[in-house]
Formats: sequence, C-alpha cells, structure tokens
Amino acid sequence: MSWFWFYLPLHLLMAACLCHSIKAPTASSQQSFKTDLFNFYHSLILADGKETTVHLLKDIPKRYYFVMEEGRALAPFTITVTPCDVPIEWSILVHKASASFLGKAARGDHDTQEVSKSQKAPSMVSTIFNYKGNSVETYMGMSSHSALYMLEFLSTERDTHITVYLTTDTTSGHLYPELPMDPRIDVIGIGHTTVTLTWKHSPSVLQHRENIQYCLLVNEKHNYKSLCAAETAVRSSGMKLPPTLALSLSPYLLEPQQVMILSNGELSIINKVSSGEVRQICMGTKNTYTVPNLSPSTQYYFDVFVVNLLTNASAAYTGTFARTLEEPEPKVMELKDGKVIQVVLDGKKQKFYSLQYQARHKKIQFTFQLCHGQVRVHITKNGKTVALENISGLRYFSLKGKLLDTYLVQLRSTEESNSSVKVQVSSHFLKPLFPLLPESLKIKSFSKLRTCNSVTIAWLGTQEKSKYCVYKKRIEDDQVWVELQSADRCSGPESRHKSEKVLCKYFYDINLQRAVTTETIKGLDAGTLYLFDVYLLGPSGIPVRYHSKVVKTRKKC
Repeated sequence: MSWFWFYLPLHLLMAACLCHSIKAPTASSQQSFKTDLFNFYHSLILADGKETTVHLLKDIPKRYYFVMEEGRALAPFTITVTPCDVPIEWSILVHKASASFLGKAARGDHDTQEVSKSQKAPSMVSTIFNYKGNSVETYMGMSSHSALYMLEFLSTERDTHITVYLTTDTTSGHLYPELPMDPRIDVIGIGHTTVTLTWKHSPSVLQHRENIQYCLLVNEKHNYKSLCAAETAVRSSGMKLPPTLALSLSPYLLEPQQVMILSNGELSIINKVSSGEVRQICMGTKNTYTVPNLSPSTQYYFDVFVVNLLTNASAAYTGTFARTLEEPEPKVMELKDGKVIQVVLDGKKQKFYSLQYQARHKKIQFTFQLCHGQVRVHITKNGKTVALENISGLRYFSLKGKLLDTYLVQLRSTEESNSSVKVQVSSHFLKPLFPLLPESLKIKSFSKLRTCNSVTIAWLGTQEKSKYCVYKKRIEDDQVWVELQSADRCSGPESRHKSEKVLCKYFYDINLQRAVTTETIKGLDAGTLYLFDVYLLGPSGIPVRYHSKVVKTRKKC
C-alpha cells in the first residue's frame, strides 16, 4: 500500500496546525489537533462508541481515521469489524505524532524541510494489525502517545458492506453480548424430522436477562459467522420480508417458528419460499431447543446468536451441523388383480404411499380415480420409471412387460390438505371396472332457460347405455367455495340425502355428436343458489361424478 494515502490527510492536517499560534503542545493543542482533523475529514472520521456501516466497492479500498490523545499513561481502545457477506481484507496503521514537531508547528516555525522530513520518516508509521477473512474480528490496543490511526478496508470478490465499532471507553457496558468460555453448540439429539441443540449460557444473559435473548438460524447451505451475514443472505435470495411489526420482542406473542429478527432490530414474519431459505427462531433465554419440521435424511447447519435487544448488537456462537435420520422405508401394500382400493394421503407430512403388484400377464392396466385434492403418481417396473405425472379425474396407464414383472406404485399428495384416490390394477381389459366416459365431465346450464323456479342443465353421454342420476342441493353464497373444494369425486348417490335426488334415467347414443341429454329441474325457489350433481353409473356399479355446477334462479320473472 502506498504511503501517499496515509500522508495526504496528515499533510493537510499539519498545514492546518501551522495556521494556529499556540505556545506549547498543551491539552488545548491536542484538542486542536483532533478538531482540525475532523474539520478537514469529517466524513472519514470513525465515530467513537457507535457502530458504523461501511459500504465497499469491489477492488476499491476505503479508509477511516481516528485520533488517540495523550491524556494519560495508557489509553485503551477496541475495534470490532463484522463482514456482512464475502471475506474482506482490513488493516490498522498508526502514525505517532512527534511532540517536538507539534510544538514547532504551534510556534510558527515554518521549516518546510523539517515538515517534509517528519512526514516521510518511515519510523513514524507502522502497520499494527492485518486480517483477511469473513469472521468477526476484534483488535484491542493501547496507545501511550498522541497518534493518528488509519483503518483500510478492501473487498476483492464483490461489492459488500461491513460494520465497524470503535470504542475508547472500556469502563462502561459492552455493546456486544459476551460469549461463554466455550462457545460451541452441542447436538444432543437427532430424529427423522428434529434436531435438539444446547449451548452454554452467555454471561450477558445471567447479568441482563430482560434485555438479552438467543436466536437460532437453520439452513441447508452453510454456517453464518454473524447475524449481519445471515440478513444479507436472506435479502440476496430475493425473499420479500413483510413490513416491520410494531410488537414487543417477547417470544410469547408469536409462534417461535414465525419470528424473524434481523440485525437492524426488525421483527418480521418470514414465509417459506424455497428450500434454500434461512429460518430463524428466537426462544428467549432458553439454552436448549429442539428444532421441528425438518426433512428426513437432510444436512442442516445451525448457528446461535446472543442478541442485545437494546442495542441490536449480537455475538455468534461457533456454528455446528447435523444430518437428520433417514425415514424408514414405507410399508408396501400388495395390490390384487381387479380389486379397487381407496387411499387417503396426508398432505402435511408429504409421505409416499406405496403399492406393489407382481404381473401375471404381459399386459396390465392401472386405473386411478382422483377423489379429492391433487395426487402425484409414480410407477416403476423392476426399479425403472414407466410413468410419472399428476392425475386429475380418471386416468388409465396401459403397460406391457413380462410375466412376474414387479410394479411399484408411489402416491403422494401435492397439496397441504389431505388427498384421496381410488386405485385398481387389472389384466382383464374386456370387462373394465369403470364406465366408459364422455369427452367432458362438465355440466352446462342455459341462462336463457333459467326462470324463477326452474333451471335447465345438459351433459354429455357415451355410446354405452348407462344410468345417470341428478341431485340438487340448496346452498348459501358463502358456501360455494367450500362445497366445490370439499366434494368427493369418488362418492356415489348413496352418500346423498334422499331429499336431494331429482331423478335417474338411462341414456346413450351410437352417434357421439348426438350423445347429449338435457334436464329441466322444477320446483325451485326464486333468487336461490343450487348445487347440481350428475352421477354416471356403469355396468359394474362404480360411479363417476361429473363436475358440480352452481346455478342461481332468477329473482324476478
């Protein structure tokens, strides 16, 4: 590093000192020394007793200055630098001011050669500290003479920001909470979806319990060495944080999994948006915690921070990591040829339901009828995938293989709510279990034929003679969404109340273009919402439910 950048402010500072007429380097001259520096470089002076945020541009060094006065035998000072993203380089340089030089400058002895000589004397300038990395680093020093200090910061990877804290007052309380002698986090329990952690108490918690709390960070990428770095990771991931909530930081106000405290003291709710998110849990002053809702067989990184709620400052424990246990193999249910089973899938746990079938014929057919929710189907033959898709309505998979091929069917709900599906495997294609379906299962209503007490609906039929049953149900405006979402598409007319039945009739047409039937439902109330359902029952008796239709009768006729 060129000495030019160090001597430039010093040169101008000395020039400012030459403009003053002070008889001797007294306490007032020392104050003048500091005042001159502040007037010329107020934007570069590092504040004492305050955390300063410094923004760094890639490959461009940034410099800050502070002055230690000669007021006592030894003047202590502490500098703490916290990188908030990538590793940085930083160093501390000191220029010890000569008392004889300051005295001559104060008396107006303008010996240019002596000024130049004093400024260029290499013995007067020394580098007292160097560091490169992304850890929080603290330098503690003592100054026995009046001295000008310079801090230089450099980021070689990308633009970033850091925080710098300088204090010369070591008698008052600490800005940062204290860490215990052993700052490690211990893993004391591992489950399929949980990890239990414990750590030694911070001395700050024991002294100021009401102002200190612990916060835990959980993620799948790596450990974070500061809360500042974690905040940067959250924001750079594109996660949108909700507005600050005007709430106390009491851990009892919100569920622990909902609390997010950033290094600037914000209290926010954080939503899951991706597997790479940073999840933070604040648990007050408890030093043992079981992290819930983890994924099996996944490695997680855990960081604990002790946070001062008054200053928003924090200190990091030594991070750890753990891998959750593998989920036990799900029980596999055997499928029997031609038998229909209905499977209910837990959407919250997101577990697979496994079915196995050993082929007795070369050609087989799997049939899936979605009853409720959304279901993903994965079929493998002898370990190789032959089908993978989300199903809706009625879905057939016709597969060809060898005798005794082993088929494994895995079902999973793709929604957080429960889903259900009917499954059948058969080698007898000539007698299908489910009825022949029309091109569309939608029910159409005719607005022009709608009256105050009647509604006309229509639906498509098939070339196969089948039985169709129509049902109606009176509902309120606020029940529409619930009725449509909760409908069980696998249930038949037996699940309906007798008073809801309108009629049943047989219908078919060889010409598919004319396979359309209509029905006018009379005896309805004016200005009322009705839910209409049509059930198709084939030769096997297994029903298929058309998509429900909501129609409102006219209020005035």
